[in-house]
Amino acid sequence: MKGLSKTAVVTGGNDGLGREMVLSLVRRGWDVAFNYLTGADRAASLVAEVETLGRRVLAHQSDVGIKADVDAFYSAVDEWGGTPDVLINNAGVQTWSPLLDLAEEDWDRVIRTNLKGCFLHTQAAARRMAAAGTGGAIVNLGSGCNLLAFPRLVDYTASKGGIEQLTKVAALELGPHGIRVNCVAPGAIETERTRAEVDDYSGHWSPITPLRRVGTVEDVAAAVAWLAGPESAFVSGQTLLVDGGVFSQAVWPAY
Repeated sequence: MKGLSKTAVVTGGNDGLGREMVLSLVRRGWDVAFNYLTGADRAASLVAEVETLGRRVLAHQSDVGIKADVDAFYSAVDEWGGTPDVLINNAGVQTWSPLLDLAEEDWDRVIRTNLKGCFLHTQAAARRMAAAGTGGAIVNLGSGCNLLAFPRLVDYTASKGGIEQLTKVAALELGPHGIRVNCVAPGAIETERTRAEVDDYSGHWSPITPLRRVGTVEDVAAAVAWLAGPESAFVSGQTLLVDGGVFSQAVWPAY
């Protein structure tokens, strides 16, 4: 039983943004359960790191887009920590392909993981929060794709746009249960994955970002932690762009 401690659930928690979100919440006094699909060694190293910080942690291998896996994960969470106070829907995949060449199986995989996974976890966690009557917070990971069309990211853009609308309707329906639902939409964030997209990732994105730098995983995790915590107690149904201003500017011809 978790007693007076706070319990957070983070999907896709063993790598990149998810790993930093786990550690950010842990440093703020949360116990954290996270799932992962691949990378058992990285999950084990994260568990060890969290334990050195004196918090409880649960790692569970499961696929966010398969209901049986999601049910098994929350059964484990029920036994380990009880009703989650916070859910962070972070798990996501991405494919690069023009619309005319996009394979059906890639479309299905991205939509199933990103959008269906967000739905399944929101439903499972919110049912528990509503039954407990203690409220809670859900934070979904969106993207600059929420606002703008990105070429060669057809399935990813569709999934992230769907997540923003899912955030709004979930906030509407879950609000009477005291459950807040918000979305964090990162811009150009330097991670192992994004560095592989192009040579000199920072050099490409910094000049067109008003703050003249790319974002870090710490930037995103801090925003997520704020929306998960009591400081944002009257914020729901919103999308917070963490992008250094890059998506606030219009395309403008050079003089």
